[in-house]
Amino acid sequence: MRLVLTKESLKRTLRWAQRALLVGGVSLLAYCAFALLDSWIFQQQQGHDLDRLLDDDSAASVGAPPAGPLLAPEASDAPLAATADGLIGRIEVSRLGLSAIVMEGIDKRTLRRAAGHIPGTALPGQSGNVGIAGHRDTFFRPLQDIQVDDFVTLTTRWGEYQYRVVSRRVVSPHDVAVLDPTGNEVLTLVTCHPFYFVGPAPNRFIVRAERVS
Repeated sequence: MRLVLTKESLKRTLRWAQRALLVGGVSLLAYCAFALLDSWIFQQQQGHDLDRLLDDDSAASVGAPPAGPLLAPEASDAPLAATADGLIGRIEVSRLGLSAIVMEGIDKRTLRRAAGHIPGTALPGQSGNVGIAGHRDTFFRPLQDIQVDDFVTLTTRWGEYQYRVVSRRVVSPHDVAVLDPTGNEVLTLVTCHPFYFVGPAPNRFIVRAERVS
């Protein structure tokens, strides 16, 4: 059996193909616009919430009796370090213009809207390895230009913590040792690599920083 395409049927097929491609392209652009707008709104809302919480904590401390330094929660109280909606704080690298809200978790929805604190790793202010992940094409794109001795600041309700970058390297996605617990306070930032790779990136870019006293 031989399939015969007339000139008219071929034109009709091409027209439908063009329409399908147009609809697909418009849908893709619409989704990208939605994702960008949604993440921007989320960052603004959570940023305002964090600033309000910090202001409330500051106001509550006025007139309070002298006390020791504000300490981060112990490991057993780790869930208390995030607000009810999972807000951890804000990460900033001033030299790179990087500023992003950090939420608890690294699921797809969280990483689409914020940087994510890796569950099971230490929290800012605790002794250990604080792991934070972010997408290479959104919040952590500036990390491609990070250098040793740059400073990373984490602002949380428990205090403001500053870290100095000591190394940057590329590892396999299976190299989970970069998140192993440590005896001192360190920060590990994780994103995909290469930064401009099309499709799922094959490696991970790791930034290690140590807490500044």
